[in-house]
Parts: sequence; structure tokens; C-alpha cells
Amino acid sequence: MTLLTIFIIFVLFAIVIVQISRINEMAKSIRGEEDASESSMARQGNYLMLFMVLFLVGTVASAYAYKNYMLGYGPHQAASEHGGLLDNLFNVTLVITGIVFIITHIALFYYAWKYRMRKGRTASFIAHDNKLEIIWSIIPAFVMTGLVISGLLAWGKVMADVEPDEDYIEIEATGTQFQWFIRYPGEDGQLGTKNFRLINSANTLGQDWSDVKNLDDFIAQDIYLPRGKKVRVRINAMDVLHNFYLPHFRVKMDAVPGLPTVFVFTPMKTTEEYREELSKYPEYQVPADPTDPDGPLKWEAFDYELACAELCGKGHYSMRKLVKVVEEDEYRAWLRQQESFYVQSIRGTDEDPYVGQLFDYELKERKQEFDDSWTTALESETDRIVRLKYVNFETASATLTPLSRYELDNVVEAMEADPAVMIELSGHTDSQGDDEANQELSQRRADAVLNYLTGQGIGSNRLSARGYGETQPIDDNGTPEGRANNRRTEVKIISN
Repeated sequence: MTLLTIFIIFVLFAIVIVQISRINEMAKSIRGEEDASESSMARQGNYLMLFMVLFLVGTVASAYAYKNYMLGYGPHQAASEHGGLLDNLFNVTLVITGIVFIITHIALFYYAWKYRMRKGRTASFIAHDNKLEIIWSIIPAFVMTGLVISGLLAWGKVMADVEPDEDYIEIEATGTQFQWFIRYPGEDGQLGTKNFRLINSANTLGQDWSDVKNLDDFIAQDIYLPRGKKVRVRINAMDVLHNFYLPHFRVKMDAVPGLPTVFVFTPMKTTEEYREELSKYPEYQVPADPTDPDGPLKWEAFDYELACAELCGKGHYSMRKLVKVVEEDEYRAWLRQQESFYVQSIRGTDEDPYVGQLFDYELKERKQEFDDSWTTALESETDRIVRLKYVNFETASATLTPLSRYELDNVVEAMEADPAVMIELSGHTDSQGDDEANQELSQRRADAVLNYLTGQGIGSNRLSARGYGETQPIDDNGTPEGRANNRRTEVKIISN
């Protein structure tokens, strides 16, 4: 064992001697290549300087070439009141960081060129330099302090909420995979309350119908905003993190599930004004769709948009929604065309807590509808029939439903206004059931209407009642809708 150990030591010693000899030979070879290496380093240093020039020039030139497509430059000045403040803050930051960017790259490549390997040169190391450290600490600190202070001042102005006495409109944006629900208040100007426990297939947002402010709220397909009017947006999400992003208005706020956020802004350019600004630039005088040269130009096809600025899933792209900024009168006209979600989707369903009640606007609408039909019948020489659309009876009964009185009160008012009018009250049924039973039911229903009118003071000498059963259908008895139309009560003006 000892002999084996000694033998291994001699072998290792021999290997060390051989390796030292090889290193010595390599060193001699390297000394002969120093000149070639120095030449290579000089060449690489020159290439780096050339790259630096091309890189910086290309950076600045490309930014200038595409400036008319970037927010804040060319035609894309901010379209909101606060947007200019953010653009100015961005420009100040860009100038300062741009200067640092250029100086840093010049220094980086210059030092790589200047301190390239040269024969006979050795590096010198500076372990500590108080003056240098103070300079590169104080200057950035002052610059950052200025940027932070100006940013805080801008933040305070941009994120300020509305005052209680301010004139503004409030809308709500709810993000969900993968769409936005945009809720507007109705004529009352107030958004109703919500409760996530009320969310179901019929009530997507969980609106609380016991809160009457909800009854005139409506869900808009696109966002319409009046120019020059402050807008307060409630922002929330139903599932994952989204982001409410209106790039042209410099509006960007996270939509967080369970944590509502708010952004207030004032749009200052209508969509048409923005398009006119774009039309002044040659970049926007080309077809919006390159495959359709005869289609609209880029400036003509422009629209403001709402996007989601978070990667919220595979359908993220589909969360784009159009935004229209218009003049006040056009905005008001658009509002008048909207129908509340409650009326459109909830009224009269199992979700409706107001079944059996009529609201003031419904009473006004029904009265106007009756008055128009009554006037038309009075002026007509042939068609003098007014259908009482809202007079109904209990199933297979001659008992008037409670809401029928409103329509019958309209008849009373019309007859009191014109004492010369004499009418016939006619009852009609569908073809279901026995003919004689239908005839009898229609007569009893006509009599029930007559009794109501006489009970309200209309003289019986001005009224007559007749049941026609199923003999005068106005629709197809083969369908449920047709049979519903055939079950009706009508007023026929005999004389006036």
C-alpha cells in the first residue's frame, strides 16, 4: 500500500511538470500573438463606436418618424381636460430620461473604445472617491425629487373626485370576461344600488329593484358622452382584474373585483373634431383597410375606444367598446331613445317586485296612446273603433283586473269632455271552448265594462253593451299570440 502511494505521488509530480512545460510554451506563443490581438481589439472598438452612432440616430429618427401615431404628439393631443397635464409630465420625464439615456450610451461605448486592450497598458483601480459618489447620488436625487413632486401635484388634480354641488354625469363600467357593461342613470340622474347576491341570468349586474333609482337605469351598447361635461365613472369587475382604459382621454384605472374605483374626466373634443384633426396628416389619408382601397380612409374610420389594459384571458381582445363624444343636444337626443333595463327585461317577469302596479310614466304613456286612438276614431268616418288594450279580465271570468280601471278612467274622461258622444261596448273571445259559452262570456264582460262606466257617472243612455263571442276575430286563432289578440274589449263610437 505504501509503495502504491509513493508511485501515485511520482506520477502526479510528473504530470505537474509536463503541464508547467506546456503552459510555458503557450505563453511564448501568446506573446507572439499580442500584436494581432491588439489590432482585433482596436477594430472591435471602432465597430462599437459605429454601432453607437447608428443606434442613437436610429432611435431618435424612428421616434420622429412615428410621432404622429403616438399619444401626445402630432394629431393625438389629449382629448380630455386633464390629459394635457399628463402629457406635459410625460414629456418632462422623457426629456430628462432621454438625456440620461443618450449620455449613458455614449459613455458606455466610448469607454469600451478608449480603454480597449493595448500593449503595455495596465488598469488602475479606484477603490473609493467621495466626490464622485456625492455627485452621482445628489444629482439623481434632486431630479427624482422634482419628478416625484410634479407627479404628486398632477395626481392630486387628476384623481380629485367631484364636489357635491358640481354639474356632472355618472356612469358605471363593469368588466367581466369578456365584455364591458356600461350602465347609465335615467331621468333621475342617479345610479341605483347593486347587490352581488341578486346576480342571476336575468339580472346580470345584481341591481336591487327595491331601489327605485334602478328603475330608469339602462345598459348602453356604446359609450356616449357630451363634450365639455364632467364625467364620473364608477369602475368595478365581476371576475378577474380588468383595466378601464380610454387612451385618447388619458384615463386608465384598474377594475378590481370587490373594490370599486372611480375616475373623473371631462371630454373636450367630439369624435368628429378628432377626425378632422387626423385628416390634416398624410399618414391618415390612406385606406383604413389595405385590402379595400375604396373603403373609408383612416381618419374617417377613427373612433374613440374603451379597452381593457390587463391580460384578462383568451378573449381579452373582445373587450373593445366604442366611445362617442358628441355635442350636448345630440347626447340628449340619444338619451331619450334609450329604454331602461328594468322596463326592457324585468317588467312583468318573475323578477319584478312591482307586479300589479303602474308607474306614473306608464300611466302617461297609456293615456297618450288612448287619447290618440280616441281622437282618430272621432275624426274617422269609417273606422270608429277604439281597442281598450289595457282592459283585462280574470281567466274565464267577467271580473275586471285591478289595473283595468286606469284605461276605463280614460274612457270616462273622454266622454265627460264630449257629452254628445254615444258608444257601444263590445266584448270578444277567442275560438277556444264552446261557442255559446264564449258568447255568454263576451256579453258579461261587455256588461262589466258598462257597469264600471255608469258607476263613474256616465249616463246609461249613452252606453250599450254587446258580446260578439268568437265571431269577429282580428288574428289567427291557431297561435297563442293570435288568440290573445282576439280576446279584447272595444269601444265603438255610435255618434258624436
